[in-house]
Amino acid sequence: MSERGALRTRLDLLAREVAKFGAVGGLGLVVNIAVSNLIWRTTDIPVVRAGLMGTVVAILFNYVGFRYWTYRDRDKSGRTRELTLFLLFSAAGAVIETGVLYLATYGFGWNSPVQSNVFKVVGISIATLFRFWSYRTWVFRTLPVEEAVLSTDRFLDPRRPADEVTAPGHVSP
Repeated sequence: MSERGALRTRLDLLAREVAKFGAVGGLGLVVNIAVSNLIWRTTDIPVVRAGLMGTVVAILFNYVGFRYWTYRDRDKSGRTRELTLFLLFSAAGAVIETGVLYLATYGFGWNSPVQSNVFKVVGISIATLFRFWSYRTWVFRTLPVEEAVLSTDRFLDPRRPADEVTAPGHVSP
């Protein structure tokens, strides 16, 4: 494949990943805003705390979407490590997101329902850039080339049992 063709392929894969990440994230945004607004309207819980609660619910929702749809073809061997890193980077994103809402609410006194929602979305937008980078780089790692080839073989021939597929040069006992 030419250099230009390889670049085109990589950009197509990245565009597909960004679209899937955005679809899951968009649904997570709806969950986040809906939960936050439900808490804001029905309880006396302060704005920032309620916003953080909405974020936590959305993080759990997003993990399922990312693991089983966006990054379903990625390495699944270390689920404990994956979940730990996901929660760590999600917490960092929550700090970014909630920090923007906190600054708007307590720093500038912008705490009407419309202002709270606007700054919630601004915080989510900034945190999303961090989350996309961290999830694709650290949490949902790509498979090593050899394993990716084996996964492709299994995908292309689903009738072939997984235990029959071996690495190139590997001799079955």
